[in-house]
This record gives sequence, C-alpha cells and structure tokens, in this order.
Amino acid sequence: MKNQLNFNLIFLAILGLLLFSTSFQSLHAQKVKKERVRLKAKYIKVMDGEIYLDIKVTARVKRKNIKVSNIDLTIYNKVNNKKIKVGETTTDVDGESKFVFKNLNAIKPDSTNTYNLIISFKGNDTFKKAKKNIVFKDVDIRAKLITKDSINYISAILIDANKDSLVSNQSLTVQVKRLFQPLFIGKEFIITDENGRILVPIEEGIPGIDGNLTFEVVLNDSDDFGTVKAIVEAPIGVPIVDESTFDQRTMWSPRNKTPLFLLIFPNLLIFSIWGLIIYLITNLFKITKS
Repeated sequence: MKNQLNFNLIFLAILGLLLFSTSFQSLHAQKVKKERVRLKAKYIKVMDGEIYLDIKVTARVKRKNIKVSNIDLTIYNKVNNKKIKVGETTTDVDGESKFVFKNLNAIKPDSTNTYNLIISFKGNDTFKKAKKNIVFKDVDIRAKLITKDSINYISAILIDANKDSLVSNQSLTVQVKRLFQPLFIGKEFIITDENGRILVPIEEGIPGIDGNLTFEVVLNDSDDFGTVKAIVEAPIGVPIVDESTFDQRTMWSPRNKTPLFLLIFPNLLIFSIWGLIIYLITNLFKITKS
C-alpha cells in the first residue's frame, strides 16, 4: 500500500512538471517580441508602357536593417471609405516586389480625381502587421523631338489626365538613357511654365549606338502625381565607333585568339629544351655501352 502511494506521488510530480514546462513554453512563445516592418512604395507610370507599384520591405532587427523576403502583401483601392481588393504580391529575396496594373481602369479615383491605394501586410509569427497609403493623381507627359533653326529640342507638356488640363509649376528632368547613370540635358530640374510646357535644347555630339539616342522626360517622385516617365527615341547622336579588339589576337583576347608569337616562341623553346635533353640522354647511353 505504501509503495502504491509513493508511485502515485511520483506520477503526479512528473505530470505536474510536464504541465508546468508546457505552460512555460507557451507563455514564453506569447512573449516573443515581433519586429516592425517598414513598407516603402512608389507609383510609377511609363507612357505607352507599364504602370506599377515599386515596393520595398525592410525591418530593423538587432540594430541592423534587413530586407524582408517572402511576405505576402495585399493591395486595396480605397473609394468612398470602402476598400476594394486589387490584388496580391509577394516580396522576393531582396525584399522587393513589382505590382503591375493592367491599366488605371483597374482602380477608381475619388470625387477629387485622386487615387487612394493601401498596401497591407497582415503580419506573421515574426513581424507585426503594417500598411502603407499611396495617394496620387493621374497625369500624362507628351514629349517629342522638334527642330528649330537647325537646333534640336525636346518639347514636353504635362497634362492632368482626368481634367484634360495643363499642369504648371512642376519639376521635370530631361535625360539621355545610359547603362549605369543617365546623362542630364540642360538643368537637372526644369519647371513647367503656365502652359505646362518645357523646351530643352539638345547639345550636339552626344554618342549613341548607331547614332540613336533614348531621351527620357521624367516627373520624379512627385507628392501629387508619383513618378511619370515619357520616352523619345531620336537618331540625332554621333554613331559610336566600335574600337573593340575582342576578335583580334591581342593579350586581352579570349584563349582561342591568343597572339601567334605566344604560341610559336614558347613551343619552340619547349621543343628545343626537350631536344637537348634527349640528345644528352642518348650520348649517356653511348658512353655507358662503350
């Protein structure tokens, strides 16, 4: 009877420890601090091209800024205090995502012709929920190349797409597209006049492949309109002369284009050394036999 009592006490003690351990782990898990994510987004419109949101998600973890990958984001269109789901996207390994609209008809503006978008993150086991509001109006940039008195100009006009009215006092940038850094034409920031227009002269001698230049007229990161870009192709550049020696036999060419002197002289030297060695060995055999 006494042994049975001791066994019951031991069993209850073990059960109590297991329950305490489970409760402690659960309590500890509930107290795990979730990190806060930062949502950054830009509305970008390319005339006769894509319209999209450029989204970046970061977080500060252990005093370090990290890129948050593989989290699901939902995009809503807010109209008259109602949220309409537009679509979903997921960040890549760099914490970035590009949400492309088929066209602006996929979303609706409010009574002031302003588009209101919400990027929402529901949160997960590691990060708290977050959201980002984006507000913009729709504008168009109509740009073209014109020539006056033998001087080439980029002419552009900024138009409110909903009201079909001109937009003045906005800063535009005219640049030539380059692989790494664009080449600015004229001033870095050019203000539209009362007619919403700019006229920028193009200096001569700008090099381009086959003489073709790609000009970009950009309304960059405007508080009211986001980023809008118009592209103009123009064959007014100086053709680039290809001075590459890649297909010639030079020191920096690929292996199959090795200079001839590097093939001939080292091989002659190797054959000569081996010939001398063979000659000496042959004479040694003759000496030993004699």
